[in-house]
Formats: sequence, C-alpha cells, structure tokens
Amino acid sequence: MTTPTADRYTVISADCHAGGNMEAYREHLDPQWRDEFDAWRGGYSNPFRDLQGSGRSRNWDDERRITEQQADGVVAEVVFPNTVPPFFPTGAVVAYPPAPHEYAARLAGLRAHNRWLAEFCGRHPDRRAGVAQLFVNDVDDAIDDVRFAAEHGLRGGVLLPSVPPDATFLEPLYSTRYDPLWAACQDLDVVVNNHSGSGSPDYGDHLAAGAVWIAEQTFFSRRTLTHLLLGGVFERFPRLRFVLTEQGSSWVPATLAQLDAIHRQMQTGRIGELKYGPDEILPLTPSEYFHRNVWVAASFPSRAEADTRHEIGLDHYLWGSDYPHYEASYPYTRELLRKAFAGEDPAEVARVLAGNAAALYGFDLDALAPLAAEHGPTVAEVDVPLDEIPADATSPGFHRP
Repeated sequence: MTTPTADRYTVISADCHAGGNMEAYREHLDPQWRDEFDAWRGGYSNPFRDLQGSGRSRNWDDERRITEQQADGVVAEVVFPNTVPPFFPTGAVVAYPPAPHEYAARLAGLRAHNRWLAEFCGRHPDRRAGVAQLFVNDVDDAIDDVRFAAEHGLRGGVLLPSVPPDATFLEPLYSTRYDPLWAACQDLDVVVNNHSGSGSPDYGDHLAAGAVWIAEQTFFSRRTLTHLLLGGVFERFPRLRFVLTEQGSSWVPATLAQLDAIHRQMQTGRIGELKYGPDEILPLTPSEYFHRNVWVAASFPSRAEADTRHEIGLDHYLWGSDYPHYEASYPYTRELLRKAFAGEDPAEVARVLAGNAAALYGFDLDALAPLAAEHGPTVAEVDVPLDEIPADATSPGFHRP
C-alpha cells in the first residue's frame, strides 16, 4: 500500500540477510559447546566479501543497518541468515547439510543463530520479520525449531534447506517422512521459506567447481518446488505457505506449464512406457497448488521478471533488496525500482513492495506508515523510466533484460 498521503510507497524487503559476529554467537551458544567453539573459531577464516572489512557490521549494527536502508527507501525487512554460525563450513544459506557425525555441533550453531535472531528482531519488531533456520536431518528437532520460531516472534517463519541429490543420509523432500514437519508449520501458521543457494551437490576440489556451481545452482534450488508440488505436500497440507526467495520469477510459468502437462499425461495412465496408478495422480494440477500455496519473493526483479507477477498471481509476488549482499539493490533501490516498475499501476506496485509481504509475514502497515512517509520512494519518482544505470551499481537486476 502507499502511505496515507498517497505520494510515497511503503517498501518492505522480503529478502535481507543478517547474522551475529563471533562474540554474539558464543554468547547465544549452549554453554556445553563453548570450549569446542573456541577451538573451531581459532582456525576459521571467513570467505565472504560482505563479511570482511568495514562491511561486516551491516549484519548486526542496528543504527547502520536502519540508516542505510532508510536512505535507500526501505523501512522493513524479512531477515534471512548471513554470517557463519558456529561449526558451519560456510554461510548458512549455501552450506551443505550436516553429515551425521557433524549434526550435533551444527545444530548447536544453528540454534545459537536462532536465539541471536530472536533478540535482533525483538529490538525492532515492527521493522523485522526473522527467518529461523532448521535442518531436516531429524524431523523432531526440526519441529522443535519451528516451535521456537512461533514462540519467539520470528514472523518470517523458517528456512527450509534444499536437499542435494548426493546427500544420501537425507530423505528427499517429497518423502512423506517430513509430513509431521509440514503439519507443525501448518498448525502453528509458520511460513516455510526456500532461499536460493542450497541443494547443490558436492563439486569437489576442482578449479572449475565454482563456475559449475554458479551455473547449476538455480536448477538445484528450484528442485524443491517440484518435489513439494509433485510430492503432494500441498494436497495433504492445504494451508501450508511456501515462499521461493531470490530465485527469480521468469522461469515459474514455463515450469508450471511443464508440470501441468506431466499431470495431464499421468491422468491417461501412461507416459510412454511408464505406467501411473490413481494413487499417484494428485486431485489438483501443480499450477493450482502453486497459486494457492506458493509465493515468490523475486529479489531485485528486472522488468521482464516483474511482469510475471500477473501469471504468478499479483497477491503472491513480493520484492526484495538482498541487503547487505554485493548483488543487492542497495544503494540504488530507487533506480532499480524505476527500471522494473516505471509506468506501472501504482496500486499493483504498492502490493508488490509492501502489501503482499505485510499479509504474508504479519507486518503492520499502519505502524510503518510514518516511516514510509519520511523515507519511502515517491510514487512519482518510481514512475520515471531509468535512462542510465549507475556506474558503480553491482546488482544483476540492472543488467537483466
């Protein structure tokens, strides 16, 4: 929605990242793990650009974070993890799932992050909806983490990691083994988010591994949607809310068309030499489940991606900045909004920038209205087409068609 004066947008980023520093994580770690944490920390070196040098404090410094985002026109955020929790091999969003021998330590680190996040979001509850982490190694533990999110005001819900095809110690996400987890999320009204970055196999120690990972990462992240749709998760749990974050949106219509075609062929009993029985055929089409149960948080969308909001469903399309990452729209959010939404219906833009996120994640638009009236981009400025990309802009949203 626009602000009461109808001249500025309220902007809620459905994709931001934050995390504690090592001292904060130690403080929130179960005391029995602190000696082991001290030994682990002594040999750890952070690999990420936004976690090095002066940029690190954007992850936890309230004043800096709020000041920078307000200057960029953003007044509230959904907060995904960013820094490296205790005993993780890398950032939480992209880390390979823990093998059985790693699980206890990694779970302790994950829960230290969740405790830190509840405190971080609690300092500015109107502005922040935190997303708690969970693993799917142990369903009972995962349910405990869902309950923690619900009981500690983490309105962003939980982050569901994708399952890599070579993680043979985990069941695939279409397995009914996870039904108690989906039931808990549905019963507690906890949103399930799936962020890009997870789900890729271990590419090994090869020179080309990084290039292959970035080329294939989108495929492996998107498998989760297919697995939940074809696995009947939304048939068994019709009130479950699932969000695809920072995975783009232009691919979604074609994927749904492909899955619907498979569904139609299955209804004939065969696809080629493969035979399908009635128990394997879902009552609704994949696209029908999608439009009921799935939201798309398309971070820094291009114009072409923004246009897919009508095919995806206007009420199920959200915008995100990806702050404080290198590829974020910051500090040129206003310019990127112009590139994606100039000339579009302000009522539609308002729903994408705030209304849908407020409905999904429980933001209070009335509480945010005074902030938006002071800091939000004006309707008039967003309506002006962008004629020049800022020279130092780093977001890929500026360079997509």
